[in-house]
Amino acid sequence: MSTVALRPVQDTDLDALFEQMRDPEAVRMAAFTARDPDDRAAFDAHMHKLRTSPEVTLRAVTSDGRLVGTIGNFVMDGDTEVTYWIDRSAWGQGIASRALALVLAELLVRPVYARAASDNLGSLRVLHKAGFVAIGTEVAYAAARDAEIEETVLRLD
Repeated sequence: MSTVALRPVQDTDLDALFEQMRDPEAVRMAAFTARDPDDRAAFDAHMHKLRTSPEVTLRAVTSDGRLVGTIGNFVMDGDTEVTYWIDRSAWGQGIASRALALVLAELLVRPVYARAASDNLGSLRVLHKAGFVAIGTEVAYAAARDAEIEETVLRLD
């Protein structure tokens, strides 16, 4: 089993993260992504905003020292929410689950919320394993699919 660790996102991570976040299959599964995953200027502006906002904690996820994604938490409408992106080459290895456990151990706020496309079974499995419980669904526009889709809303108390 690989060693999963979290660290601050560094400038030197941005090229690799940009490539990870434009993988067509990963974008389709995440569904709620940038309007144009190939727009580097928009990506850089978004990452700058995330990395400098006092209401956002963004971490790089590494597996045996290799950058494999990001994980973080943010506040929206007063609620703390977690989000993550794991490179498709690292799917199915338990990395998201271990990264989420590390974040939740540091995040003392409860409840914590999460959202995932209802057909993203891998992400829903990660969240359920961490103790999140589905509390409802919403239909929202998913830029990656150019359609309204169902999103599952989950909560961890």
